[in-house]
Parts: sequence; C-alpha cells; structure tokens
Amino acid sequence: MLEVKDLNVFYGAIHAIKGISLTVNDGELVSLVGANGAGKTTILHTISGLLTASTGEILLDGQNLQKVPANTIINLGLAHVPEGRHVFARLTVEENLRMGAYILKDQKKISENLDMVYDHFPRLKERYKQLAGTLSGGEQQMLATGRALMTNPRMLLMDEPSMGLSPILVKEIFAIIEELHNSGITILLVEQNAKMALAISDRAYVLETGSIAMQGPAKALSEDDRVRKAYLGA
Repeated sequence: MLEVKDLNVFYGAIHAIKGISLTVNDGELVSLVGANGAGKTTILHTISGLLTASTGEILLDGQNLQKVPANTIINLGLAHVPEGRHVFARLTVEENLRMGAYILKDQKKISENLDMVYDHFPRLKERYKQLAGTLSGGEQQMLATGRALMTNPRMLLMDEPSMGLSPILVKEIFAIIEELHNSGITILLVEQNAKMALAISDRAYVLETGSIAMQGPAKALSEDDRVRKAYLGA
C-alpha cells in the first residue's frame, strides 16, 4: 500500500533522514520506534507532504505522493493525526469534526461519518458542543483521531498519540488504535512508548539518528535484547 524508497530529507545542512526505505502493506499496523530526534516525525511529515524530500520516492498504491499537493493527499485515502493533536481550540468538538470532512460535499455522508466517529468515541458525543480547547489531553487525542476519520481514510499516519497522557489514558488510546486497525484501517504509528507500540503492531522499524537500525516482526523485535535494553527498559 505504502512504499518509501531511499528517502533523504535535509533541514538546511542537517541530514535528518538518511536513505530510509520502508513498506506498509494493506491492513497492517506498522510502528516506527526510536529515541527523540531519530527522525520519526520527519518521516510522517514527508509522507504527508508537509516536508519535501531531497531524493527518494513515496508511493501510495503506486502513485508518487511527491507529485501530489499536500492539501489533496487526503483525497487518496491517507490521513495524518499530528503530534500534539492541533485541534481548533475555539471551535466545538463537532465543528472540529466537520472541519475534518471539508473535502466531502454530501451532507448525508458527513452525518453518517459523525455517527461513526461518535460510535468510536462516545466521550466526544457527550461533549459535542464543548470547546475543543477545554477538553483533556486524552479527549483532544480522540478528537484529533476522529477528525482524521471523517473522510473514511484507508490509511492513518499517527504521530505520538500517547504523548503527555496518564498511564490509564495511554491504555485507552492504544485500545482505540487496536480497534481502528481491527476495523480494517491500515496504520503507520510513530510512538515513543516502544513497549506498547510493539505489543499491538504487526511489524516495526527501529530508527536511530535518521537511519533504520533494525526491522522485522514486532514480536521478534520486542524479544530482541538490543531493543529491550535500548527502548523497553529491560
């Protein structure tokens, strides 16, 4: 479904992403794990068109995303849940969700998608008139995810969904990610909580300073001594 080939990304003179290649197959949940500054977020930003690669290819179902304007990539079925949520703080929950459906013209479809999001996130339905800026961190993460779901994406890019959340909310968010995956959505997950990410993933890539250090089935990586010592606290 998604194929990244020999990707190189620079921030000025800094070589942030160094010849990375990865794949995400239809229906998979694949994680990118690694320390802060490893390049995980940069990869997602480049896939979704927020950054421009110096060299390499990014293909979605064979189509070169680098030739697609960033604001229209969502039309191809790829949605991005950004690090830090970035909800519209002065809009209500429902207004935020409707903003996520900006490419849809069919009001019936928008209403159906709202019902779908509220089924996934009952707490958002309870707070649909509440200003997004007054929600808790966990609720804002649900809102950011729900906003991305409003266009029925086939694939989600999720960037640090557990950041800043309490342990109880982290478990809740990961349960939601599993539910979305089980519903058929393909997911590329960037997550600093390597233990939980590997526990729910099919495969994973371990990044170190802009390069892929290891890759393979998530279960095998979670049992690898190098990964356990570096990222799992073992």
